[in-house]
Amino acid sequence: MGEIPEPTTLTLLERASEGDQEAIDLLFARYVRPLNRWARGRLPVAVRDLADTQDMVQDAMLQTLRHVDSFEHRGTGSFFAYLRQAVLNRITEEFRRKARRPERGVVDSQIASPDVSPVEQAIGSETLARYEHALECLSSTDREAIIARVELGLSHREIAELLGKSSADAARMAVARALARLADLMNTR
Repeated sequence: MGEIPEPTTLTLLERASEGDQEAIDLLFARYVRPLNRWARGRLPVAVRDLADTQDMVQDAMLQTLRHVDSFEHRGTGSFFAYLRQAVLNRITEEFRRKARRPERGVVDSQIASPDVSPVEQAIGSETLARYEHALECLSSTDREAIIARVELGLSHREIAELLGKSSADAARMAVARALARLADLMNTR
């Protein structure tokens, strides 16, 4: 007797938009870990805290899932991209909130700053901007493959499932080709 296949994200989205709480719970469970990993790397040092990161991801996901009926499916990976954008918006809100209300404390001139220097920050910001721009120029499949592997650290097997590839090797090749295209785009900019 064969295993019952897991429902696709599209199937779960359809059920969730009809108010199916089990589908909403399954969507949450499917995406919370990868989004936590992705968000952790995106948070600025000033607001990076594991509990805060998880709270922001959960908050963004809950808000998004409450309005899942307004989501427009645009192909494989579109819901994951939609959730990432919701989390990114939540991170931006948090960063702005913290910037408006910096923590007060005693300044000790003998303690070295854990923050990166302005030069390191500028170089990092420039590289990140080139990466983001190049990423946007790629096809949605290439973009999803790169984000899944590089930013979320998903295995090739998980990427194969996410992208609908036949095997982990097929996903590995798709990621390699996408990374080559990304590198070409970043080098031409």
